[in-house]
Amino acid sequence: MGRDDETDETPEAAARIGSARDRLLTATTQLLEEKAPAEPSTREICARAGVQAPTLYHHFGNKQGLVDEVLNHGFSQYLDDGSGDALDRVRAGWEKHVDFGLDHPAYYALLYGRVREGIPCAITGPALERLTRLFGELAADGRLLTTAQEAAERLLAANVGITLALIAQPPGHRDAQLSLATREAILTSVLAAQDETTGDDAAGARTLLAARLRASLDAGDTELSPGEVALLGELLSKLASSAPGTGPGGPR
Repeated sequence: MGRDDETDETPEAAARIGSARDRLLTATTQLLEEKAPAEPSTREICARAGVQAPTLYHHFGNKQGLVDEVLNHGFSQYLDDGSGDALDRVRAGWEKHVDFGLDHPAYYALLYGRVREGIPCAITGPALERLTRLFGELAADGRLLTTAQEAAERLLAANVGITLALIAQPPGHRDAQLSLATREAILTSVLAAQDETTGDDAAGARTLLAARLRASLDAGDTELSPGEVALLGELLSKLASSAPGTGPGGPR
């Protein structure tokens, strides 16, 4: 039987390429991609990382804890909360998300293969939280037509769908414009048009004001009681989600 240098690496050799924790994360990432949609065994992971099982348990509790850590890390890193305009960072996050999926197609498919009906996805949670914070900045500036949460949910859902669609296309014939067109369509549906930000249109101004007040409420900038916050938040969300030219009674 031939020697497999990757799986038969000695602990001494493995120690030269990083800490045991880092090697476990790297080994699990590699094996998840190689074996998807199946998961690697604890023995396979430890052999690839050059450690014993107690080391895995010490750092991650069990194999599932390690797998969850890898998946969370791989998905949450695509969106950067750095400096710069929030809208530019949202657009850059979309690009990074698509690139991540195309660079790791089996890994990406495994992320979504773990989603179960009716159970919030703990893997994509960090990405949604980051997007919501970025859209919250836009809402506070009066640049959203809806709530930050709704805008984030729309964009992330579209981002995932486009990434899976591109993965399914032959690598040499992927439609990059499909991704950009979808991103801009979603942003157009949640962003205030330039002329609406001036407040010239009464309905548009009302919607933008509601979105801004909702963003302030979400930031905790209030002396209202929890019950008052909940009631006002519900009313503001309805107003912020209303398209210009509509009211409680429907289109005017």
